[in-house]
Formats: sequence, C-alpha cells, structure tokens
Amino acid sequence: MASNIVTVNSRKYDGSLHRTWFGEIVNKQDDLIELVGRFKETIIHPDLGTIVAGTLSHEIYWFNEYYSIFIFSHPTGELRNYYCNINKPATFENGVLEYFDLDIDVLVDPDLSYRVLDVKEFEENSVRYGYEPEILIKVETALDKIKIMIRDREFPFS
Repeated sequence: MASNIVTVNSRKYDGSLHRTWFGEIVNKQDDLIELVGRFKETIIHPDLGTIVAGTLSHEIYWFNEYYSIFIFSHPTGELRNYYCNINKPATFENGVLEYFDLDIDVLVDPDLSYRVLDVKEFEENSVRYGYEPEILIKVETALDKIKIMIRDREFPFS
C-alpha cells in the first residue's frame, strides 16, 4: 500500500528550494490535492504572528490554478485564518508535491476580511527572476479570482 505522506517543496521561480514540509493526503482529484499537516514547533511569522505547535494546516493545491490555499486551525480545531499563496500550478509525482512560489499572498481572517501581502517582494522578484509577461497576467488573474472566491464565499471559504 502506498504511503499517504507527501513531501511538499516550495520553490522560487529560479527553481531553488524555498521550504520543505510534509503532509498527509486527505483528498485527491484530477484537478486538486488536499493535504493535512500539523506544525511540530511554534513559528513566529512576520504576517501571521505566532503559530503555536499543534496548529493544523489543511492545504489545497490545484494542478490547473495559479494559487494554493492553506486553512490554519488552532490545536483546539477553531479556524485561525486562511493563507492564500499565489504560485504556479502544483505538480505531484512520486510522493512529492512541488510548486513555484510567485511571492504574493492573501491573508484571510475568519470573518473573511483580507489583506494582500508581499507586493513589494513580488515586484522585486519579477525583476530578479525575469517573470515573463504571461506570468504577470496569471498572478493578477489569480489574485482577482481569490478575491471573488472570498467575496462569494466559494470553496474553501464557504
């Protein structure tokens, strides 16, 4: 029987490894995969604040969309927030899920208010890595789509 544990690799546009972690597959469809993991240690994040050990991360990666969405829940199970990552569509092969991070993120509170993060980093990296015009359009489209999903309370914001 194949393992349900997946290695997740977040890469920068030039292919360099940015972060790695593990998750367990809870759903896999033709167009997406859902993973669940827990933070093993407390993390202090500049935008998310303190993420305590035991925080649950429900992660949804699309194979045909320029975003992924993380649903963070407190160890008690209560919704903490959503974290939407703008990235190239994920790939999944041989137990490894990879995506190329395109810098911009959307932090969504439980009341579905949100803020767009890392716009300056996106602007700097678009020059550093030479993002093609098509990528710039895909990022803008993905950002607009996430805002509509939030506004309309579409999955996973329902």
